[in-house]
Amino acid sequence: MGLFEKVRAEFIDIIEWLDPSQDTIAYRFERFQNEIKMGAQLTVRPGQVAILVGEGQVADVFEPGRYRLETQNMPVLTTLMGWKYGFNSPFKAEVYFFNTKIFTNLKWGTANPITIRDPELGPVRLRAYGTYTMRVSDARTLLEQLISTDGLFQTDEISDHLRNMIVSAFASWIGQDQTPLFDLAANYQAMGEQVRDAMQPNMEQFGLELRQLLIENISLPPEVEAALDKRASIGILGNMQQYTQYQAANAIEQSAKNPGGGSQGLDLGVGIAMGQQIANAMNPQAAAPAAPSAAPAPPAPAAPPPPLPTAAWYITRDGQNFGPYATEQLLANGLTAQSNVWKQGMASWQPANRVPELQSLLSSVPPPPPGA
Repeated sequence: MGLFEKVRAEFIDIIEWLDPSQDTIAYRFERFQNEIKMGAQLTVRPGQVAILVGEGQVADVFEPGRYRLETQNMPVLTTLMGWKYGFNSPFKAEVYFFNTKIFTNLKWGTANPITIRDPELGPVRLRAYGTYTMRVSDARTLLEQLISTDGLFQTDEISDHLRNMIVSAFASWIGQDQTPLFDLAANYQAMGEQVRDAMQPNMEQFGLELRQLLIENISLPPEVEAALDKRASIGILGNMQQYTQYQAANAIEQSAKNPGGGSQGLDLGVGIAMGQQIANAMNPQAAAPAAPSAAPAPPAPAAPPPPLPTAAWYITRDGQNFGPYATEQLLANGLTAQSNVWKQGMASWQPANRVPELQSLLSSVPPPPPGA
C-alpha cells in the first residue's frame, strides 16, 4: 500500500463490506498495516457476520448492525491489547466478514461409476449427479478450521471437498439400501434428505450447514440402458412373434431406402415371411393350430348312389336342347314325331319318328284333331 492509501486510511473510520460477487464466503477487510482507529464505525449488513481478530485471537463476533469500536464495548480486545499506547490510539486488528446467505446451485456428481448389487438386475454400475445448497452456520469455527489467514475465501475453494463428501455419503447410502434400481427415481427426494442428514455432522465440523441436497439423475452405462430399452420395446410389442414382425418391417424399410446396397436374398426371405404373416392374419382359422381331439370319430357309412335313368334322352324344342330325360318322361316334356332326339350311343341327332325305340311311344300319341 502506497503513501496515498496510508493517508486515506487515516480519515476512514467506516468498516463495511459490499459483496459484488455471488460466490464469496469470507472477506478480510484491508487496512494499512491493519490499523483501526479507535471509535471506527463497523457496519454489518443483513446476511453477514463480522469477526474482529487481534493478536492472533478472536476478539469478538458481530451480528448484523452498526457498532462503534471502542473500549467500552470491546473489553475482550482491551484485555488482549493492554492499550499500552493510550486508549485513543489506533490499534492493530483484522476484521473478517462472512456471508451467511444460502449459496445455491452448487454441483456434485460421481467422477467414477459406483458398483451396487441390485435385487433384480444383479451387480450394476451407476452414476449420479445433482445440486446442493449450503450456508455458514458458525463463522468462528469456519475461520479457525478452514480460512485462517485467507483474505478471500470463495465457494470453489471448498466445493471439491464438499463434493467428495457428498459422493462418499451417497455411495455408502445406496450401497446399503435395497431399493430396486427401477424404483430409485420415485425416491430421489427421500434419498437426498437422508444423505444430507448423514453428512450434517461432518459439515458442522467446518462451521457449515448443508441446507438441501438434490439428486437430479441416476444413470446406468450406455450398454445397459440400451438393453433395458430393448427389453421395454419387447414388453410394449407383447410377444416375440410381434417383435420379429417389427424387426422384419424395419429391415424392409431400411432396404427400400438403399436399393443398391440391400441383399436380394434377405429381401426375398423377409417378403415371404411377411406374406405368410399377412395370409395368416386374413385367415385366422388356417393360421390357428387344430385343437387335438380325444379320439377320431368313426367314418359315416357312404350313401347309396342315386339310381341311373333307364335312358338319358335329349330333345330339341323351339331351337333349344333339353334333357336328359328318361323314356317315360319324353312325352311330358314335349316330344313329337318331328322332334330331334339324341342319347349316348347315337351317332347324331335324328327325328324321333326314325328312332325304332321311340316308335311304340309315338304310336300312343293321339293324332291331332281335324283342321288342326
